[in-house]
Amino acid sequence: MEHCLSRGGAGPKPGRPRRTRGNMTTAAALAARQEQTRQKIAQVETAIAQLRRGRGRLTVRAIAARAGVSATFLYENSQARARVQAAIADSRSRHDQSAVETHERIEATWRERALNAEAELTRAQKEILTQRQRIGELMGRLRDLDQTVPGESIQALVS
Repeated sequence: MEHCLSRGGAGPKPGRPRRTRGNMTTAAALAARQEQTRQKIAQVETAIAQLRRGRGRLTVRAIAARAGVSATFLYENSQARARVQAAIADSRSRHDQSAVETHERIEATWRERALNAEAELTRAQKEILTQRQRIGELMGRLRDLDQTVPGESIQALVS
């Protein structure tokens, strides 16, 4: 009895797994899983764009909720995590820039008020000096009048 093990190329080629029904099912499942992941990443990108347009706060939870994916997916999938981290960093830098601009605008108004207050203080000090000089002149006139007019006459003038 003679058995032939080789059927002339019917066996698998070296380095390639033999295709069986189980391998085909696994390959189809992996392809479906990869497609599902691509769709989720696209949803994440869309959610990030929507939150930016709506000036929404970019956080992992907000992006996950808007994209309809789990926060776990965003943390575990390297592509999604990279996109979310980049979006959050960009959002923070924009927020920081906005905060700096707001601070500078407020600081400018306070600086202007301080300069106005200094100018007003200088004007008030000049006015006080002028009033004191005027009071001094009037006191001098009263003293001169007191010396030239007898005492009863001053009482008559004052009342």
